[in-house]
Amino acid sequence: MIGLARARLPEGGLVDIAIADGRITQIRPSEGVAAGFHDCAGGLVFPGFVDLHTHLDKGHIWPRTPNPDGSFAGALGAVGADRAAHWSADDVRARFEFGLRCAYAHGTVAIRTHLDSLAPQHAISWPLFAELRAEWARRIALQASAIVGVHLLDDAAFARDLAGTVARFGGVMGGVVYPMERLDARLRTLLALAADHGLDLDIHMDETLEEGARALPLLAAAALEMRFPGRILVGHCCSLTVQDEAEIARTLDLMARARIDVVSLPMCNMYLQDRAPGRTPRRRGVTLLHEMAAAGLRVAVASDNCRDPFYAYGDHDLLEVYREAVRIAHLDHPFGTWHRAVGQTPAEIMGIDAGRIAVGAVADLVLFKARSLNELLARPQADRVVLRAGVAIDTSLPDYAELDAVVGRS
Repeated sequence: MIGLARARLPEGGLVDIAIADGRITQIRPSEGVAAGFHDCAGGLVFPGFVDLHTHLDKGHIWPRTPNPDGSFAGALGAVGADRAAHWSADDVRARFEFGLRCAYAHGTVAIRTHLDSLAPQHAISWPLFAELRAEWARRIALQASAIVGVHLLDDAAFARDLAGTVARFGGVMGGVVYPMERLDARLRTLLALAADHGLDLDIHMDETLEEGARALPLLAAAALEMRFPGRILVGHCCSLTVQDEAEIARTLDLMARARIDVVSLPMCNMYLQDRAPGRTPRRRGVTLLHEMAAAGLRVAVASDNCRDPFYAYGDHDLLEVYREAVRIAHLDHPFGTWHRAVGQTPAEIMGIDAGRIAVGAVADLVLFKARSLNELLARPQADRVVLRAGVAIDTSLPDYAELDAVVGRS
């Protein structure tokens, strides 16, 4: 028998973890170092990471198409121009796989990516996604969600074509929701479209600091009235941070009743929100994680964009995301169970068996020398050990130079 000795779980406590045939067969209070067991010396062991919200099709275009001013409008314009000029299947594949290789080396076992699904890009990216999902099935479990402005679903023929494409490739329906005319009607169109095709929803919601951006309560109320049968995940929800307490309480109550899950993207929101040249930002836009959790909502944090005009940095590393989320949103004193926001909670939202350390689970684990969460979050932990089915993998990261032929050099 093989396994780990003197490993420290994120919740605390030293344990020995026995592994056989790639799965965890026993977890017991530590009894020392048995033959065949690796001595973790009190270092933390995490389950493999689960990244609930990414944009792998956009990733790593920064060298050829940076954001001209770091603003949200600048990001929209830059990505639109880059997509129109470059997003062939070969281009998307090269950048998508580069992101997957980074995530795999860092210890990620599952990812949901949004795919820009404006016509004709949806006809390119969705078949490619299906190929990559099959090719990476033994390394990273992949899901995909469509992303289009919900106003584009006014075109009924396009809406049916897109929803049919998403259903055919086993995806999740999605959209971008922001202040617009006929918002309630358009949200109901999105809900009906997803329900008609048997799809869950994953929506970019209220990614703005406008106090009047209140799509969340409209969505929740419509989902309740229409008895939407699927799951709903919303991301960002920045405008909730600038609303009064009564509106916040009403919105969270509706969300809880509608069983809406939340994913926060703290690094991207901090990068884009309240940006103006020569002015230090006052409002940071990271949504109300503590209040949402207290209301009974499932709350995760995720990478979002990586080295593209929406976020110039990042490395598909959920430890970085967790570390920054703790600092940005004060997920400490106590740390509690917030570490589950990059493992167990997103796995549950995705409906997959991952992100947990339990007897019978696959031994997909990330080992650290850090002996406490404080030590873990104080340093980058570049010397982590990643186990997949109990076997250590090569954690070397791909070289950015590999993308020079695709995106050029900055």
